[in-house]
Amino acid sequence: MENALWIDGQWTQSENKNMVDVIDPATQKVTGQVANAGAQDADKAVQAAKTAFEDGRWSRKTPAERADVLLKMAELVDQRKEEIARIESEDSGKPYEFVSLGADLPFCVDNLKFFAGAARDTGGSHAGEYAEGFTSIYRKEPCGVTAGIAPWNYPFMMAVWKIGPALAAGCTSILKPATITPRSALFLGEISKEAGLPDGVLNILTGNAGRALVEHPDVRMVSLTGATETGSHIMKTAADTIKRVHLELGGKAPMVVFSDADLENMAQTVAVAGFFNSGQDCTAGTRILVDQRIADQATQAIVEAVKQIKIGMPFDPSTQMGPLVSAAQLETTAGFVERAGAAGAKILTGGRQPAGFDTGFFFEPTVITGVDQKSEIVQKEVFGPVITIQTFTDEAQALAMANDVDFGLAASIFTNDVSRAMTFSAGLEFGTVWVNDHLPLASETPHGGFKQSGFGKDLSMEAVHDYQVTKHVMIAL
Repeated sequence: MENALWIDGQWTQSENKNMVDVIDPATQKVTGQVANAGAQDADKAVQAAKTAFEDGRWSRKTPAERADVLLKMAELVDQRKEEIARIESEDSGKPYEFVSLGADLPFCVDNLKFFAGAARDTGGSHAGEYAEGFTSIYRKEPCGVTAGIAPWNYPFMMAVWKIGPALAAGCTSILKPATITPRSALFLGEISKEAGLPDGVLNILTGNAGRALVEHPDVRMVSLTGATETGSHIMKTAADTIKRVHLELGGKAPMVVFSDADLENMAQTVAVAGFFNSGQDCTAGTRILVDQRIADQATQAIVEAVKQIKIGMPFDPSTQMGPLVSAAQLETTAGFVERAGAAGAKILTGGRQPAGFDTGFFFEPTVITGVDQKSEIVQKEVFGPVITIQTFTDEAQALAMANDVDFGLAASIFTNDVSRAMTFSAGLEFGTVWVNDHLPLASETPHGGFKQSGFGKDLSMEAVHDYQVTKHVMIAL
């Protein structure tokens, strides 16, 4: 299946016959190849999805019928989770037991189960008389053919986040996984067929077909999880055909630590929030803002916790953090750290490639202090295992520093004062705010950002509504 595209319910050879190598970031070896889809392939997939939408083979199924298929998909993913997780770890460098199998795949199964239930919520259609002599009915209907462009940091999970709400809403979908981590998403083709999804409803294009999908006039909506620059380009391109756009983009999450915080819990949370998946997470806790009265104790606790992170090969059961996903990402991360040091920042731990790893794109968990609020390392997304520590004197300064970035995806607060947690969270310009934790998500809770982190929500019923249009039917009495 790795050498073909999933179009109209079957494996199909790419029109241009080109292939893309898949590189294992831990060994730098080629572990597979996938088809490099082009514009002709994209058009073929879109036409299959358009036909499937217009003839109603999915959109006109009952909510219960759509739910049954999504539940069966969840069951099949669960049955094949070891195989999917192995491919995911080979492609991305994620620790197999700790991340791919232990965290990502169980959540994907739960996501699909949630969207199965969401398919049975018709959106609260209702009737009413709002003009004399007329009755009005509101209908929630699928928006049509959708294209989901998934990132490389959570390849299978983000694929599920793209197709789950689209299918629950009754849309048809073309999924384009990231070019460097494409193989796990391909499992969804065979799984969807076995689950009973009609042909043409889900299509999967590996390679570089993203531009063709965004430009295609028959695609009604594009959903991207990726870089802010990519999101901006997609918005501009989508404007030519007035497409709906759903964007989950970059992040630069603050973790605000007040003087009454439980420092042991905070430090252990930072070690997870900043370095899970090698820091390649748009919600990663990257900016630690600490009350200056406890700065020394908090910094020491953080550094000690970070030093305990076990770097290793993805299939070593003791590994907590694997390599970065690519040579380019390693170069980017190292460049940020080098420039921060040259600007006067102090590296408390990490800051280099670890000893003993002759191959692979590994980088040590890194803690940096002595940084200015306007410095690059504070303002820009590194997307690697790097955090900064800054101090504040009062709540007003803490809030100003937390909000003083272009991004607004996630943030967290550490305090034992409930009143402070409530008032401070209200002032934070971020789509998700945790209190005394960072990173946990549930399928029922919306996930999405403000400002240059994008708009629209993944997960929850809000995600399903993003793939629906509201129709008003007015009937003369």
